[in-house]
Amino acid sequence: MPCCLIWQAGCIPKNSKYNGVPMNGKYAGSGNGTHPNGSPHLHNHLQTGRIISFIVIIALVFLVYVVRLFNLQILNAELYVARAQENSTSEVNTPAPRGIITDRNGVVLARNVPSYNVVLTAAELPENDGAVQEIFRQLSELIDVPVNRGEISETTPYVPCVSDHGIAQIATYGMESKPYSPVEIKCDIDERTARIIEERSIDWPGISIDVQPIREYPTGSLTASIVGFLGPIPAELESAYVEQGLVPNRDKVGYAGLELEFQDILAGINGIRVHEIDVAGQVVREDIREPRDPVPGNNLELTIDVRLQNAAESIFKHEIKLWNDWLGRIEYTSGVVIAMNPKTGEILAMISYPSYENNRMARFIPAYYYDQLINDPTNPLLNHAVGDVVPVGSVFKLVTAVGALNEGVVTPEQILDAPPELIITEKYFENDVGTQRPLVDWNDAGFGQIDFVHAIANSSNVYFYKLGGGYEDEVPGGGLGICRLGTYARALGYGDAPGIGLPDEQDGLVPSPEWKRLNRAESWSSGDTYIASVGQGYVLGTPLQVLLSAATIANNGVMMQPTLIREIVDGEGNTLPVYVDEDGNYTTNPEGAVRQISPFTPTVRWDVTKDYKIQLYGETSLRGCEPIEGDSIEETHTNVQPWVFDYVKEGMRLAVTEGTLSNPIIGFQNLNIPAAGKTGTAEYCDKYALAQNRCEFGAWPTHAWTVAFAPYDDPEIAVVAFVYNGGEGASVAGPIVRRVMQAYFELKRIDTAQIAE
Repeated sequence: MPCCLIWQAGCIPKNSKYNGVPMNGKYAGSGNGTHPNGSPHLHNHLQTGRIISFIVIIALVFLVYVVRLFNLQILNAELYVARAQENSTSEVNTPAPRGIITDRNGVVLARNVPSYNVVLTAAELPENDGAVQEIFRQLSELIDVPVNRGEISETTPYVPCVSDHGIAQIATYGMESKPYSPVEIKCDIDERTARIIEERSIDWPGISIDVQPIREYPTGSLTASIVGFLGPIPAELESAYVEQGLVPNRDKVGYAGLELEFQDILAGINGIRVHEIDVAGQVVREDIREPRDPVPGNNLELTIDVRLQNAAESIFKHEIKLWNDWLGRIEYTSGVVIAMNPKTGEILAMISYPSYENNRMARFIPAYYYDQLINDPTNPLLNHAVGDVVPVGSVFKLVTAVGALNEGVVTPEQILDAPPELIITEKYFENDVGTQRPLVDWNDAGFGQIDFVHAIANSSNVYFYKLGGGYEDEVPGGGLGICRLGTYARALGYGDAPGIGLPDEQDGLVPSPEWKRLNRAESWSSGDTYIASVGQGYVLGTPLQVLLSAATIANNGVMMQPTLIREIVDGEGNTLPVYVDEDGNYTTNPEGAVRQISPFTPTVRWDVTKDYKIQLYGETSLRGCEPIEGDSIEETHTNVQPWVFDYVKEGMRLAVTEGTLSNPIIGFQNLNIPAAGKTGTAEYCDKYALAQNRCEFGAWPTHAWTVAFAPYDDPEIAVVAFVYNGGEGASVAGPIVRRVMQAYFELKRIDTAQIAE
C-alpha cells in the first residue's frame, strides 16, 4: 500500500506542505509536536470543563474506595475479622446424652441405645474411579443399598436416613456440598454389619461407621401414653431450639408425654468443638479453642409401678374382651384405668387404651403409621386419662352429695321419695310458665323411700335430681342450684387441669348460666340444673378429675397434688431440687415457685375443710350467679364440715356391701380388704354415635364408670376405670377396679415378704 495513503508520521514526502506550511524531513515524523516556526502546536480539541469533570469523577471513585476501605479496616474491623475467622473455622456440635426415664423401682422406661450409621466422606475416596466403583459394589452387597438409584434434585432431595438414593448419587452430593464431612448412606444397621464395615475401613477409604444415640422404650406401648416419643425439630420451632444449641435434622425433641413436657430437663446441653479448616473444608488444626464437653440430660424417676401398670392393662384388655366375646361383636374398644395413692398424690398406674408403639417412632416417624394413628377414631395418640373430656355421669353425684349435705339442702336421716320417674316444670326465667319434662331413674321400679347414704349406695337418679334442683315442698328453695353445685365441683377437682405434668391435660367443664349464654347463645334452664346434678348435660370431666374427687373424699377433704414425678437426678446421681413456677415452667430456683416436684414431697393442693374453697352466693336466678361480696374471705367463702365426708364415705361403703357394686360378678367380696366406691353410667352423643344413628332420645349410648378406694378406714389406693361406650358402669368398669386393687395389694404383699427375707 502506498505510504501516501497512510496518514502517519514518516510518510509525508520531503518538502511537502501541510495546510500551506512547508514540511521538510527535519520535522516530518519527528513527533515533537513543534510547529516549524518554533511554536508548540497541540492538536487537543477537549474543553477545559470536560477535563475538570473527568478529574472530579476520578476523585469521587477514589474517595468511594477510601471510604469503603476505612469502613472495612477501621470502623468494622472486628466484624470482618470475626467473619474471616468463621470462614476459617468449623464448629462441631456434639450431642448430649438424653436423660433416661425409670419407674419407681428403677425399671427403665426410656433409654439411649447406639444406632450404627454407614457414612461416606467424599474427599477421602480413592482418586481412581475403578477403585471407587469397586468399593461401592462391595458395600452395596453388604448393606443392600444399590450403587445407582435415582437422582438428587429439588424434587427428590437428599435427606439423611430417609431419602432413597444410590451410593454413587450420595457420593456426588457429598463431593459437591461438603467433601470433608460425612454423609449418611444407610442408618441404623445391625451391630454385626457395622463391625464388618469397621474392619474393612482400611480397604475402603472414605467409608466409615458413625455411632449415634437413639431412643429406646423397653416397655413400649405399655407406658407410651405417659412417656411419649421423640421426633425431629419442627420447622416452626427451629429457631428456638437452635438458640438452645440443638441441631436441626440431627437432634430430636419431645413430641408427646413426659418426653415433651420435660424436654429441657431431659435434653442436656450439647458440646462444642472448634477446628481450623482450609478453603475446601478440610480440618487443618483441631480444638483451636477450649472445647465445651456435652452435659448429659437429667433422669426422671416416676411414681409409676410398671408391675401394676402391666397388671392394669392386662385386666382392662381381658375384661373388655370378655364382654365383646359375650356380645358377639367389638363393642368396647377404649378406656382408662388410673391408680393413685390418695394420701400422697402419687400416680401408681395410668392406662390409656388403646396406646401406640413409641419404639416405631425412635429412629424416624413413619408417615403411614402416623396417619394410621391420627385417623383412628379411638385416638391412641391422646392420653385419655388426662386429655379426654367426657360426660362423667353418676360419679358426679359425689359432688352433689357433698354440696347438698354441707349446705343443709338435706339431712343425713331425711327420707325422700324416689319414684321411677320425676316430672319437673322446666323454666328458662323466673316467671316462665314452663313445660313438663320427665326425668327417669335408671331403676325402672324406683327406690321408694330412701335416705342419704342409701341414695349414694344405689345411685338413685331421682333422689339427686331433687337435691340439685329442688322439688316442691320436699326439697324447697330450688335445691343446691347450679351456682353452688359449680363451686363444690371446682373444690373437689373439676373444672381445672390439676397440673399432673402431661401436655395433654384438659380442664373439663363446670357449666354455669353465664357459660351457656356466651357459648350456646341460650338461657340456662331449670332442667339444665337437674341433669347437671347427676353429671349429665354440659358437665364434662377427665378420668383423672373423677379420681381426684373420690380421692379427696377418701382423704377427708384434703386434695393432694397428683404427680408422676418422684425424683429428678443428674448424670452423677445427685437429686435435683426442681420447682414449678406460676407460669407452669420448671425451674431450679425456689423463689416464686408454686410447688416442688423433685425430690417428691406430698403436696396438699387444698383442704376444703379449712381453706375456704366454697364460694358463697346471694340471690341467684336462672340468669346468673351472684357471689357474695365482702372484705374478707371468711365473708365470701365457707368450708366443708368434716362430718359431711363421713356420711358420703359411708354411702360409698354401702355401695360395695349392698349397693351397685355388691353383685358377686363384680367381685368386691373377694378383695378381703374393705373398699368403698361409686359407679356411673354416663349418656353421651358424639360424632361417632351420631354417625351410627345411636343418638335417640331416651336411648342414648352410655359410658361406664367406677371409682373406688381401699382400705375404707385408711385409704392407700384409689382407682378409677372408664370404658368408652361401656354401657352399665358397675358390671363393666366395676370388675376392672376391683381386680386392679387386688393386684396392688398382692404386689404389696410380695414386696413386704421380700423385705422381711
